[in-house]
Amino acid sequence: MAFNAAVFVDRKIEEIREQVGNDIAICATSGGVDSIVCAFLAHRALSRNLIAVFIDDGLMREGEPQAVTSILRKRGIRTVTVRAASDFFRALKGKEDPEEMRKAFRDKFYITLGNAVRKYRARFMIQGTIAADVIETKGKIKSQHNVLSQIGINPSRYGLNVVEPLVMLFKPDVRKVGKALGLPSSICQRMPFPGPGLATRIIGEVTPEKVRLLRKATAIVEREMKNVKAFQTFCVLLRDRATGIRKGERAFGNIIVVRSVQSKNAMTASPTRVPYPVLERIETKITAQIPDVTKVLYDITPKPPSTIEYI
Repeated sequence: MAFNAAVFVDRKIEEIREQVGNDIAICATSGGVDSIVCAFLAHRALSRNLIAVFIDDGLMREGEPQAVTSILRKRGIRTVTVRAASDFFRALKGKEDPEEMRKAFRDKFYITLGNAVRKYRARFMIQGTIAADVIETKGKIKSQHNVLSQIGINPSRYGLNVVEPLVMLFKPDVRKVGKALGLPSSICQRMPFPGPGLATRIIGEVTPEKVRLLRKATAIVEREMKNVKAFQTFCVLLRDRATGIRKGERAFGNIIVVRSVQSKNAMTASPTRVPYPVLERIETKITAQIPDVTKVLYDITPKPPSTIEYI
């Protein structure tokens, strides 16, 4: 039976109202399509009783905090920003193992949300967990920060009653829900962006300096790839370094990997056949604008054996 987004929206609005009642709920909204669609769905159900919380963790793309909060506020959603970058960098300090990093991010994420719950006297936290998050966590491929019961965490530890209206959907149906809610394609067709942000695209310890470098590279890649149709496009900062030449002298610099994939539901993916002139422009601009980078690579690995993100 074909998915009917309009019917889904009507049913979930009633379910959210029944669960939350007249209480206050918060919705963690990172800027990814899942959390934004979830926020608009919850707002339709709860109106002023919903507070969208954007956690500025210092791990977002260029201009992301301002862009996301503007999208929400312009459409009448009560929105607050929690500035917590220093807290997240302290939590990630010294972490190099991908799962340790994800767990440290997850713990700090929910502690921060728990503080918001208490501050605004909310009883419920609505989040945009989708089916792919649960499947990858249960399959021990990688733990997603927004999957709690599947990894043995009791939400009450953080003072939360969790509501997940999108948890049975894959990405294509989430986009349909966004369209049924009246969202423009610029919102509901956004490329996926992970909750831990650029931290999932840095191999090794995550530091403010590495995030700043990767943020610059990401902005270049997204601008140059804007006319290349893809499910997801991003870049990664490797831990390894490579010898290069700067001003006629040896330089030992960073390596940036560009990744772009085609996919329907994020469970499998194939590399995008990016026109070579586009890749050349990306390399030229990254190495010219970010002198610490001496090598730019393009990843052609499908999923499986790779995952889409690096960690």
